[in-house]
Amino acid sequence: MKKFAAYLVLSLFLHTLSTAQKVPVPIKGVWITNVASEVLNSKKNIEEAVLLCKKNGINNLYVVVWNNGVTMYPSKVVQQYIGIKQSPVYGNRDPIREMIEAGHKAGIKVHAWFEFGFSYNYGDSNCLWQRRYPHWVGRDVKGNPLQKNKVFWWNGLHPEVQDFMNKLVLEVVNNYNIDGIQGDDRLPAMPGEGGYDEVTKNMYAADHNGALPPANAQDSGWIQWRADKLSAYIKQLYKAVKAAKPKCVVSWAPSIYPWSKEHYLQDWPAWLKGGYADYIFPQLYRYDIKAYQKIIDELNSQVTQAQKNKIVPGMLTGLGDGYLVKKELLQQMIDYNRKNGYNGVCFFYFESLKKLNKLY
Repeated sequence: MKKFAAYLVLSLFLHTLSTAQKVPVPIKGVWITNVASEVLNSKKNIEEAVLLCKKNGINNLYVVVWNNGVTMYPSKVVQQYIGIKQSPVYGNRDPIREMIEAGHKAGIKVHAWFEFGFSYNYGDSNCLWQRRYPHWVGRDVKGNPLQKNKVFWWNGLHPEVQDFMNKLVLEVVNNYNIDGIQGDDRLPAMPGEGGYDEVTKNMYAADHNGALPPANAQDSGWIQWRADKLSAYIKQLYKAVKAAKPKCVVSWAPSIYPWSKEHYLQDWPAWLKGGYADYIFPQLYRYDIKAYQKIIDELNSQVTQAQKNKIVPGMLTGLGDGYLVKKELLQQMIDYNRKNGYNGVCFFYFESLKKLNKLY
């Protein structure tokens, strides 16, 4: 009897231990940019940044690899397309490889963040990408190059654009010991004003008995059709990444819903439901606690209880213009996350860590 009791206790202990081991460690992440930050400018800066992240309890880094039409690492893919191997800022260095090495040494996971996604330039309507690939350019209803907030966009539904992005993402997945990849509010995305290029109009006509897209860019059916096309793309990209590296985490950081769908065609609840998002990092950027609580409450109605462990709130802690969140507000937001079952968090952006000191 005693032996049986001892066996039973041991079995229960092992079962409890096994169950505990399956509980994922909450993500405590931070985005590292190449804008308004010098982290990537030297190996020393990278090592110091990683140490500061470790001190602040950060266990996942989301490091920009694609911004303003160039990569932060030596890219054979981009070199083949426009003859530019890497952002000239970094010379012959590979900041991404250095970041991975430093991060892993500190026990921190590193993810490649494709920040610029399907956009290709900020402020220059006649950049190299546009001159080389004019047929990639997105168009608004008047036929003008697609741009929003001075950012110029490709047609995210164009097969060649999608093929380029696939190559870019898989180049990183296959050549680096990366823990994950992440799209942003620009991947997969396209401003709602877009879709009036010839390729997209022909695609729409093929699905609608020859009819052209509505002139009203905010027509609900037109929005959903384009959003569904981007969702179909993200599904195949997700599968391609998993085929290349099954353990590679695939996450997306869209805007809040339904704003994300209405303005950037990002129907991310469909991505969760379809199973092609390991995590969603909604950008819950607000400047006061009431506004933050409101979007958390809205988020609760958009995801199921089972999906909450796949939601990592993106929180604004600082900006290049000098904005810095007050520590009291930051703690209130974190507390409200946890109260509502969101245990992970990701901060935008790294530079605020220097001024806030310890976050946890």
